[in-house]
Amino acid sequence: MAIEYDTLKRVTAQLFDRSLRGIPADTRTALEAADTRETNETARHTLRLMLKSADAAQQANQFICSDAGVPVYFVKVGTQARFGGDVRRAITEGFAELVASIDPPLLPHVTHPLTLERGYAGKGMPIVTFDLVDDCDYVEITCSPKALGSGRWAALEIFSFPDLATIEGFVIDTVIKAGAQTCPPVVVGVGIGGTFDYAAKMAKEGTLRPIGQHHPEPMVAAMEKRLAEAVNQTGFGPMGTGGASTAMAVNVDYCAGHGFTPVAVAFNCWINRRTRARLHNDGRVEVLE
Repeated sequence: MAIEYDTLKRVTAQLFDRSLRGIPADTRTALEAADTRETNETARHTLRLMLKSADAAQQANQFICSDAGVPVYFVKVGTQARFGGDVRRAITEGFAELVASIDPPLLPHVTHPLTLERGYAGKGMPIVTFDLVDDCDYVEITCSPKALGSGRWAALEIFSFPDLATIEGFVIDTVIKAGAQTCPPVVVGVGIGGTFDYAAKMAKEGTLRPIGQHHPEPMVAAMEKRLAEAVNQTGFGPMGTGGASTAMAVNVDYCAGHGFTPVAVAFNCWINRRTRARLHNDGRVEVLE
């Protein structure tokens, strides 16, 4: 048996649709926990409004935010997975069919970077990243649409032999520069080392890590804790209303590299769009998030 073309097309479109209408379970838990800890009354009121907005959107089957972003997929391909058609074409056609049928309609956010012409399709869209996973007979697909607020403020800088203070200082400077324009409380992803492109990939993948899941290495987990505390001391708070709830998590990963060390920072807004499913060779579809 094989993972059928039509299944890939249908599931990837559904993942995008579902990401617009609800928040992940761990995000809800994090927002509720922030409300419990928060001492700023305006911030607490804002957090409660966020949860009410998420509930209202889910109950009415509407979008939480009008900025649906652009389609971004992360595909982990098991080395024993088999396909009944072209994977990238299935994702592209699935999104095109969704654009034609989705209610409410999507705004044309896909933008040509040279002409600024806007629409629903374009070169390289949807954005799809592929990784191989050994000894697996399934494909795991994560959809995380990228909108303007969180996408605009991602940053990367390359250092020569930086110490931890330099790395952490850059992360905090990036958060401060972004301010509340990332629509906090956010999830911050940090990628350290490797090469220019790989650091950015690690940072983006950090935003997809479940909230509360820390890096397995104690030194990196301690860095995550320090950075989260520092970010929440900036005082931006939920949607810039003040308080100590600017970040739900700071997730760090690293890769060995050369003496030059790229450091990348990425954000996911409070909606924390992240839907995930596994497609198996035998036709089963597991919804993971």
